[in-house]
Amino acid sequence: MRPQFEWDLGQRSLPLGLRTLVMGIVNVTSDSFSDGGLYIEASRAVEHALRLLDEGADILDIGGESTRPGAKAEAVPVQQELDRVLPVLQGVKRARPDAIVSVDTYKSSVAKACVGAGAEIVNDVSGGLWDQDMLPTLASLPCGVILMHMRGRPEEWRTLPPIGDAVSVVKKGLRECAEGATQAKIETARIMLDPGFGFGKSFDENYPLLAKFEQFQQLGFPLLGGVSRKSFLGHTLSQGCGDARVAAELAPLNERFYGTLAAETALVLQGAHVIRTHEVRACVDAVKVADAIKRAR
Repeated sequence: MRPQFEWDLGQRSLPLGLRTLVMGIVNVTSDSFSDGGLYIEASRAVEHALRLLDEGADILDIGGESTRPGAKAEAVPVQQELDRVLPVLQGVKRARPDAIVSVDTYKSSVAKACVGAGAEIVNDVSGGLWDQDMLPTLASLPCGVILMHMRGRPEEWRTLPPIGDAVSVVKKGLRECAEGATQAKIETARIMLDPGFGFGKSFDENYPLLAKFEQFQQLGFPLLGGVSRKSFLGHTLSQGCGDARVAAELAPLNERFYGTLAAETALVLQGAHVIRTHEVRACVDAVKVADAIKRAR
């Protein structure tokens, strides 16, 4: 059974566990691995975000800085990130005042400005570790908090040693993130955890996290899973291709759609509360079926 929670977003709470929620990705960046540059203009990003809501997204996650492999931390200055994200956030809230919007940032000043402009969730890929002011800032803000496990920084990933027991390492890291947040006076009802697929894990190191995702329920927090279009899927799909590709070459992004759906379905069956995805329309259908299977167990 998947545990149920009431996720405190400050001004309202969101029930989790009755069904799987879908978080649609809106990258307002020039260099994201999956869609960099497509929605760098605010008007196009707002249009895309509203389309994701029409397709069934329960939450939108808007980000203004890429954390793709090799990206350097703080490559995007605070003001530039705000100039990218705030117009999109404001445009979405004008068009859909009830929309639940998350801001994908590890910078406390960006988090504060975006919550002030209507964001109800802060999604920090660093787990609150990269900005010493992030956790105290979040403690003072009326919002939900997503803390993700990241091993090293993007520019270091290619040189990291093997992770070993991936599930134990990630579980320990997430527990420490949650403890740091609660010590900073962030209420437990506001916290969601994300094991960070692909973030400092080599291709094969992601599959134990996927196969044993249910073990993260032992941490006592709702769980988010984000595998959409990730490189580890591209690696697996390339290895299985019947053409002349070598195993080291990744299947291109447009060939990771079905693999993404397979991994997202596995996450739901393993107890994820929220799926973060680029493919909202397809994911909505997939999680409906996966939820039905879970209810029939």
